Amino acid sequence: MIEIRRIDAQHKSDIHIPNEPFPMFGRILPSFHNGRWAYELERYNPENVIEMTFPDEHYDYEAMQDSVFLGAYDGTNCAGLAILQPGFFKYMYLYDLKVKKEYRRQHIGRALIEKAKEIAAQDGYCGLYTQGQDDNPGACLFYLHSGFSIGGLDTNVYRHTKQEGKADILFYCEID
Repeated sequence: MIEIRRIDAQHKSDIHIPNEPFPMFGRILPSFHNGRWAYELERYNPENVIEMTFPDEHYDYEAMQDSVFLGAYDGTNCAGLAILQPGFFKYMYLYDLKVKKEYRRQHIGRALIEKAKEIAAQDGYCGLYTQGQDDNPGACLFYLHSGFSIGGLDTNVYRHTKQEGKADILFYCEID
C-alpha cells in the first residue's frame, strides 16, 4: 500500500528520483473564448510519436528550505515525488510531480496532489497551480483529469532556447 508523507531531512536522498521517459503523442491546443478556456488534443500520427526524458534535477534539500517535499512510499521505496513551493498569491505552486514508471497508472500522482491540497489549505492557500508543456499531452491531460483547469498560456517562455515554439499551459486547482 502506498503511503504519502513529507520527506524529512533523514530521508532527503528520496527527492532524487530520476526522470524517466514519457511519450510525446501530440499537443494540447488551448483556446480562450468569452472568458473561458477550452482545449483540443492534436494527436500525432503513430510514426511521429517519440519518447522524451527531462534532464534530471539536482535538488538541494537544504537550499530549498521553503519547499515541501512529499513522497509516495511503497514500504521504504519512494515511488513518487511532489515538491510544493510558496506562491505569490492565493495558490501554492506545485513545482514538480513525478512517479516512477513502474508505479504509473496506480493513482499515485492523484494521491500526491490530494496531500498537496491538504498542505496548501493548512498554509492558507485557496488551491494549487502548476504548468505543463503543450507538447506533453500526457501530463496536461493528467492535470485536467485530476481537478485542474487551464488558467493561462505562456507562449514566450521558450523563446531564444532550444525548445523555441513550445508553450507552457498554466493549470489551477481549487481546494474543495
